[in-house]
Amino acid sequence: MPENSLPLQDLSCLSVQGSMLSQSKRVNKRKSRGCLSEGLDTECTPTELIQQWTPPHKYQCLISKGKENDDNQFVLARRSRRKKESTSAAISWDHFPDELLLRILFYFPLHDLLKMSKVCKRWHRLAFDESLWHSVDLEGLTHVGPALQQVLKTGVRRLRCPHSFVEELHFTGTGPLQIVQMDLSSSIILTSDLESIIGCCRLLEYLSVEGLRLSDKIISSLAMNPNMQQLNLCGCSGFSAPALADLLKSCSRLEHLNISWCEFNNDHVKSVVNNLSSCVTHLNLSGYRETLTLDDVKVLVERCPHIQTLDLSDSTLLMADSFPVLAQLQHLMHLSLSRCYHIHLAALTDLAKTFPLLCLLDVFGLVNDSHLKSLKKEMPNVCINSRPFSSIARPTPACQLIGCPVEHIMWNRKCRLRFNV
Repeated sequence: MPENSLPLQDLSCLSVQGSMLSQSKRVNKRKSRGCLSEGLDTECTPTELIQQWTPPHKYQCLISKGKENDDNQFVLARRSRRKKESTSAAISWDHFPDELLLRILFYFPLHDLLKMSKVCKRWHRLAFDESLWHSVDLEGLTHVGPALQQVLKTGVRRLRCPHSFVEELHFTGTGPLQIVQMDLSSSIILTSDLESIIGCCRLLEYLSVEGLRLSDKIISSLAMNPNMQQLNLCGCSGFSAPALADLLKSCSRLEHLNISWCEFNNDHVKSVVNNLSSCVTHLNLSGYRETLTLDDVKVLVERCPHIQTLDLSDSTLLMADSFPVLAQLQHLMHLSLSRCYHIHLAALTDLAKTFPLLCLLDVFGLVNDSHLKSLKKEMPNVCINSRPFSSIARPTPACQLIGCPVEHIMWNRKCRLRFNV
C-alpha cells in the first residue's frame, strides 16, 4: 500500500518513529566529539565542566538574591541590554546663552533678521533686542509707517530715513526715545506725526529735517535737546520767529547750523543773528535776498567770532562794504558769496589778503569763465568754485563728481541695518 493511502493513525506513528530516529542521530554526533563532550551529554554534568566548555563571549550570571539560590543552585538569568550611546554630536540652539546668540545675530542683515524673528518667541525677543538696532537705514521706502513705528520701539540711536513716504504713523511714545542722530530729509511725513516723534526726543545731537513743514511745537521740542551739535533746517517752514529764538538760546552747544532758504521774514533773520551761540563754526544763512542786511552781518560777526565756514549766497543786499566786517572772522577758511550780484569783481581780488586763512571761495554767478582764470592767478592758494553745493550740517553731502557711487552714510558713518530697496 502506498504511503499516501495509509490511515491517519499510521501516519502519526511514522512521524513519531522518524523523530526518534533523528534524535538518536544527533546523540551519536555528540558522542563522537571527544571525552569532554561525552561528559557534557550526561544529565549529571558538573557545573565546573559546563563553565569550562561555555564559549568565552557568553558569561553565566549567577544571581544570589532570593531563596531560590540557596545551597549554590545553578540559575540562568537574562542579562539586561546595554543602552546604545548617542553618537550624535549636534548641539541645539536652545543650549546657547542669549549673549552668544546676540553676538551671532549682530552680523545678520536686516532682511534675514526679520525672517528669523518669526521662528519662535525667544528668537523674536532676541531679534528685536536693543543692542542690534543701534543704527537703522530706511532710505527711500514707501509706506514706511509700520516699519518706522517698530524701529522706534527698539531703542534705535541712529535713524536714517530720507526720501521716504511715511503714511499715518499713530506713534504714541510712552517714554523718551534714545535717538541721538536722525535724518528725515526730504521725506513725506505729516506734521502731527513729526511732532509725536520729536516730542519724545531729549538726546538729539545731530538732526536733519531738510525740506519739511514744521510747527512751533516741533521747534519747542527741539529746544529740549541741549546737546544739539548739528542742525539742518534748510528749506523748512511753518514756525515763528519767537520759537526759533528760543531754540537757538537753548541749543548753546550748536556748532553746525544750516538754516538757508526757509520761509523767513525780517523777524526770523534777526532771531537767528541775535541768538546764535558763540560755539557756531559752520553757518549757512543763504537765500535771503531782501532780508539779510549789513547790520545783520555785523551782529553775526560779533556773536560768532569763531566761524570757519560761512555761506551768505543769494544775499543781494550785500555789497563790497561787507568785507571789512567779515574780516573780523580771523578763522574763516571757506566763504560762499554766490549770486550776490552787488559785489563787484574787482573787490574779490583782495580777499586773499583780507582773509589769510581762506582756502575755499564760491562766487558762482559773479564770475564768468574768462574772468575766472585771471581771478585764480590773483589767488593761487585759494580753490575757487569747487563746491557747488553746501555740506554744512547735512548728513550726506552731495557727491562732487558725476558718476561717483552714492554712499549711504549719515554724518560720515554707515548704518548697520539697511533695508535694500
